[in-house]
Amino acid sequence: MTKDLIILPTYNERANIGTLIHAIFAVVPHVSILVVDDNSPDGTGALVEALKQKFPCLYLLTRERKEGLGRAYTHAFREIAQHNELETVVTMDADFSHHPDYLPLLLESCRKGYVTTGSRYVPGGKIAGWELWRRILSAGANIYIQIITRLPVHDATSGFNAIPASLLKKIDLTVFDASGYAFLIELKYLLWKQGGLFHEIPITFHNRTGGESKISGHIIHEGILAPWKIIFSR
Repeated sequence: MTKDLIILPTYNERANIGTLIHAIFAVVPHVSILVVDDNSPDGTGALVEALKQKFPCLYLLTRERKEGLGRAYTHAFREIAQHNELETVVTMDADFSHHPDYLPLLLESCRKGYVTTGSRYVPGGKIAGWELWRRILSAGANIYIQIITRLPVHDATSGFNAIPASLLKKIDLTVFDASGYAFLIELKYLLWKQGGLFHEIPITFHNRTGGESKISGHIIHEGILAPWKIIFSR
């Protein structure tokens, strides 16, 4: 692996993953990409496997079944723990919600020692393609999280993050509780408690370009409870 690794969790992302991989390597050709696929029935994993012939720094981790975003990331973190050459680990959605064009900015900031988040809720940050109710829900959730946890981040639920690998290795991966998007709150909180300094870069977050949304009632419920679980269990 190269010193910068991008992790892409996938489940039924065949419509996006090939184009996204090409786009990432076009913008930041020096990185490695690890696709963590939850045994997608649509052939996502098979497509990535085929693309490995073209991209030597593309890797595939296939899991047995769908267990959620948090489980996929913690599995990936365990797999890369022994790669001492890593300096930066990037978390990123596989549906073009997070545009690869922002990667150079995130990587540059992270190299200065910051946990760097692509943020919708700092000046210049935007959301494109969401209904009003989703905008209100997301903005309200992040205010709620910030009040309860005191996290120094405006977009605690952002999945677009560049993390110093040395800081990530300090986290006990067994303490994660959330399986869904609430994992992203836990991750930032644990990085903060390990002394992580945060920097937010404004991004335009786009609604997915293909496939189906993974948002569910369970994920929303988990997100409501997550901040309280975090502060009372740490």
